[in-house]
Amino acid sequence: MEIRHKVLLVDDDPDLLEVYRDTFAMLPSQPEIHTASSGARALAMLEKDGYRLIVSDLKMPKMDGLQLLSVVRRKYPELRTVVLTSLVDEQFRSRVYALGVDLYWHKPGSEQEMTQFLECMESLLGREYEGGFRGVQSKSLVDLVQLECISQSSAVLRITNGPFTGRIWVNNGEVVDAETEELRGEDAFQKILRWKAGNFEFLPAEPHRPRTIFKSYNALLLESAQAIDELDNANTSQFFPGQPFQSGSTGLTELAQTEGVEFVLKMVAETKIDSRGLENPERIASWTHHSINRFRALGENLQAGTLEQITGIGLQRNVAVAQKGGTNLCVGWKTDKDAAEIRDEMKKILTLWAS
Repeated sequence: MEIRHKVLLVDDDPDLLEVYRDTFAMLPSQPEIHTASSGARALAMLEKDGYRLIVSDLKMPKMDGLQLLSVVRRKYPELRTVVLTSLVDEQFRSRVYALGVDLYWHKPGSEQEMTQFLECMESLLGREYEGGFRGVQSKSLVDLVQLECISQSSAVLRITNGPFTGRIWVNNGEVVDAETEELRGEDAFQKILRWKAGNFEFLPAEPHRPRTIFKSYNALLLESAQAIDELDNANTSQFFPGQPFQSGSTGLTELAQTEGVEFVLKMVAETKIDSRGLENPERIASWTHHSINRFRALGENLQAGTLEQITGIGLQRNVAVAQKGGTNLCVGWKTDKDAAEIRDEMKKILTLWAS
C-alpha cells in the first residue's frame, strides 16, 4: 500500500489556509493535509503525529514563523521545512536559511510560479536525504542557483565542500561573479557546480560587486550540465576501457551549443531519454510525446500531410518539436526569438541532427 505523507500548513489567516489546502491537494502524491492557525497549535500537532513536511507563514502573533521553525529544526531534524511568505526581505531570508529550513518561497503570483512551487513541494515530499546541499535537501547547486535567479533575488551564496570554499554572487536574478581557490568568473562557477554535496549559506547581497560573468544563468547552467556530462563520460572511459559513450551524447551536446538554444531533449521509444540543459527531462519528454501524437492525428484527419515541426511561443519559453524516424527531438529557445526565427534556426538544428 502506498504511503500518503502528512503535510502541516501553518498560518493565522483561515482563508489562506483553505487556499493552501486546495493548492496542496493538486500534488500528484496526494498527501494528507492538516492545518494549524498558530505556532503553539502546530507544535502540539507535531507532538501527537508524524509529519513529512511543515509549511509556515512568517508573520503570526505570539509565536512567529521564525520562532516556530527554530523549535521544529531542533526537535524534529528529519522534518522538511518550508517558509511561504509575502515578505520580500533578504535579511529574513538569510535568517530562515541559517536555521536550516529547506525552502524559502514567496507566495506564488502567477501560474508558472505556482507550478514551480508545487514541483518543489513534491520533490521535498518524495525524496529521501541522499546528499545534496543542506538548506534545500536533496537539491543540487544547479537547483539552488536556478531558484535564486527565477525569484529575481540578490544574495551571495557561500558553499563549502570539505576543505574547499566557493562563492557565487547573484544580483537581481543574474549571476554576476564567482570565485573559489585561485579561480574567478565562469571558471570558478563551473568548478563549484561540479561539487555534489556540502553546506551552503546565504550572505547579504553585494550590489556593487564587479561583474565578471555576462552570460544568462540559463546559458551558464547549460554549459555546466555539458561539462559535468563530459567529465562523467571521461570517467566512464577510464573505468571501462573501450566502452562506447551513450548513443547520441556527443550529438546532443553539439546541438545544445547552438546560439539561442536553452535545452535539447531526444526521446526514442518513449522511455529512452537523453537531454542537455534540463534537470528533470521526464516531464518535457512526456509533453513532447503527446504533442507529436496529437498533432499527427490532427494532420491525418485534415489530410494535411506529414508532420514536420511544431513550434510553441510563450512568455517564459519557446519550444520547437520535430521527429525523424522513431526519434523525437524537443528544443527550447530563448524568448527573444520569434516563430519565424525559430523555424529558420530549427533547419540548422535538424541538419546537424541528421549529419
